[in-house]
Amino acid sequence: MKVSSGIPVITLDGPSGSGKGTIAQLTARALGWNILDSGALYRLTALSAERQSVDLADEGAVAKVAETLDVRFEAGTPGQPVSVILMGDDVTLEIRTETCGAMASRVAAYPLVRAALLQRQRDFQSAPGLVADGRDMGTVVFPDAQCKIFMTASAEVRARRRYDQLKQQGESVKISHLLKEIKERDERDTNRSNAPLRPADDAVVLDTSDFSVDEVLEKVLQIWSSRQS
Repeated sequence: MKVSSGIPVITLDGPSGSGKGTIAQLTARALGWNILDSGALYRLTALSAERQSVDLADEGAVAKVAETLDVRFEAGTPGQPVSVILMGDDVTLEIRTETCGAMASRVAAYPLVRAALLQRQRDFQSAPGLVADGRDMGTVVFPDAQCKIFMTASAEVRARRRYDQLKQQGESVKISHLLKEIKERDERDTNRSNAPLRPADDAVVLDTSDFSVDEVLEKVLQIWSSRQS
């Protein structure tokens, strides 16, 4: 399938906690572009399936949920996440829980679910440009993107970031538990047979472990700028 439309795309792929969600929002804001949080679609599929009492082990049934998602995204104020509305219900915080993330990782391994969401993700490509955040944006969804970046960080750093984020939300968590979940999710995502987590052959790998958010944003914008020369 031809996916090129002449509209520029920056893909930001990487494991959970690498910072790609935050950087995607800041990059999109800096450039005045649209944003795709592909992970939200998988989290929404898992949450919607659970709410409809669909067995997450039933790939076909979960794929039907993905095909019929009643969802919309509403832009938030600067510094705030995009609001996610599922069947009229604001689930922005609910889909960011560790439980929902684990369910999303599980359903994302299903080829039928990924196929159901593929075109839906590509439809986000619109003028003036798109910043696409996910795990297979550069390898599968937008293989001809002009700029592909694979963001990573050590599991320990990613666990600490998630810990700080959840503490700010008032949740009681243990870093040891988060580290275990992150490693397990990495294992599932990198070893699944369909669209495994990996850098695209032409992606720039960016380790964010030792950089601030502002420093990472600067590097991403520099990488994009270099693609224009």
